[in-house]
Amino acid sequence: MANAQQIKNGYIDYVLTHDEQPKSVYSFVKKLKISEAEFYEYYASFDSIEKTIWVELTAETIDTIQQQQIWSEYSSRDRMLSFFYSYVELLKKQRSFVIYSLKKHTTRFAAPEALTGVKPIFENFAEGLINEGVESGELADRKFLTKRYKDALWIQFAFIVNFWVNDDSAGFEKTDEAIEKGINVTFDLFQRSPLDNLFEYGKFLSRNGILQKK
Repeated sequence: MANAQQIKNGYIDYVLTHDEQPKSVYSFVKKLKISEAEFYEYYASFDSIEKTIWVELTAETIDTIQQQQIWSEYSSRDRMLSFFYSYVELLKKQRSFVIYSLKKHTTRFAAPEALTGVKPIFENFAEGLINEGVESGELADRKFLTKRYKDALWIQFAFIVNFWVNDDSAGFEKTDEAIEKGINVTFDLFQRSPLDNLFEYGKFLSRNGILQKK
């Protein structure tokens, strides 16, 4: 009796050996010496296997960093940095598969189809960090905009993953730099700025009738 891990490992081995998906589920399960029924018990298609792998990588990263003793001391910014640094380290272990999975995707700021299952998991994680940052005062609470912060972080996610796939620098140094600069710039935008103070001042003047026409 096959299990999900055996099917997943068999699929990874096949695509990395042949640089393409199996021609059919029938031919694939025949090589694994299992039935089609066993395959469909765990996966609906070959694409669903890839999506599952990405989901598991993302969930594993989040679970690992949240178990760190220092996690509770991190700011929202540091937690997001920790996620991406840890995520890239985990992806390194399956770089050949990651490159195969994303090779047909060429848009650096959009998420590949294989990451559709990852998006809700990452956005839920990001939203939690954002809410904590707003509550602590680390991040600015902006009407209509705060709920869009997670969208900006998802764009960073897609960019960083695609950047790493194409990074040929020693030790993936450029990816580390892309993470540091990208996340810091994004969180700088999330924090209060002189424009926020100007906006608050304008509201104060308006409430007190100073900006009203006489």
